Amino acid sequence: MAKLIEITGKALSGEWGTDDETGEGIPVLRTTNFTNEGVVDYSDVVTRKITKKNIEDKYLIPGDIIIEKSGGSDKQPVGRVIYFDGPDKTYLFNNFTGLLRVKNQSKWFPKYVFYSLYGNYRRGGTRPFENKTTGLHNLKTDDYVSRYEVTETEYSKQVEISTHLDKLYSIIKMREEELGKLDELIKARFVEMFGDMLINPKGLPEKRLDSLADIVSGITKGRKVKTDELYEVPYMAVSNVKDGYIDWTTVKTIMATGGEIDQYRLMPGDVLMTEGGDPDKLGRGAIIYEPPKDCIHQNHIFRVRLKQDVLLPVFMAQYLQQQKSKRYFLGCAKQTTGIASINMKQLSALPVLVPPMKDQEEYAAFVAQVDKSKVAVLTAA
Repeated sequence: MAKLIEITGKALSGEWGTDDETGEGIPVLRTTNFTNEGVVDYSDVVTRKITKKNIEDKYLIPGDIIIEKSGGSDKQPVGRVIYFDGPDKTYLFNNFTGLLRVKNQSKWFPKYVFYSLYGNYRRGGTRPFENKTTGLHNLKTDDYVSRYEVTETEYSKQVEISTHLDKLYSIIKMREEELGKLDELIKARFVEMFGDMLINPKGLPEKRLDSLADIVSGITKGRKVKTDELYEVPYMAVSNVKDGYIDWTTVKTIMATGGEIDQYRLMPGDVLMTEGGDPDKLGRGAIIYEPPKDCIHQNHIFRVRLKQDVLLPVFMAQYLQQQKSKRYFLGCAKQTTGIASINMKQLSALPVLVPPMKDQEEYAAFVAQVDKSKVAVLTAA
């Protein structure tokens, strides 16, 4: 093992300068330009007026590693890294970031050092080096750089490992793009078959959601129960319900009575909806196709069990992503300090356009076929 400080030296501090009103200043990378994948996002690079002397060594060159010194959150630790492969001597980096430049590049392959730091960050390795002040997370950069160790191996092996990881990243991005195109295909087919829900050009009948489904809120954590006979069961939290899909990354458990399990048990085809969140995510929902045994849901989630002889879950899930439903929720939601929420009454009154069942079934068959294509993409060699 080799100390990072022996490989790169201390992290160089960045520059910020003053506002550039001409647009002819020096482009400066910020934490805004960091991605969680370790690559630079050039879509929003600012220019700054920097007159400070002796900054020649701070101009970025291909192979530089930029580390985040300030930022992050309780859910996302500070200490992200990005690998710079842009033009030579064009960009600087700001004062919330630091520069790690491999000194002996005949011994250490910069991309290998980057991947070591990137992997450590993804494993939570920067957490012990955080300071928190007024909501900000700061990295004790000098401490981290002096203590972090990189696995030593032959230079050719470093190149081999980096090349392999680069190839894997390219494959992942390619498949993400393919999946994104398939999702767009589903959205386009929805509009093609049913029209723009806001305009309703096909004159579809409109009904309240509570006439089409059984809607219930979920179990409350910390509630008092009158029995000691409790069972540990999985439950869906807000973090599990995304806009159009269920996130299975972390499924928590809760102690519940037999009666509560019967009352809140999720069934295949249930649509789960969140009661609150960021305004742009308000009313998000997804179908749960295969709930774990005796899985229930928390009180910040509504379970919508549709009358499937009238409205299919796959139609409803896509309907929730349309502007008609999103604007309805925004119009009636309670909003405080950037958080918006809806209640049972408002959800029950959601106006839903109801197409003929044969059209819904045709759309569902199309979605099922596209889902098979998604599986093929994910399992491709």
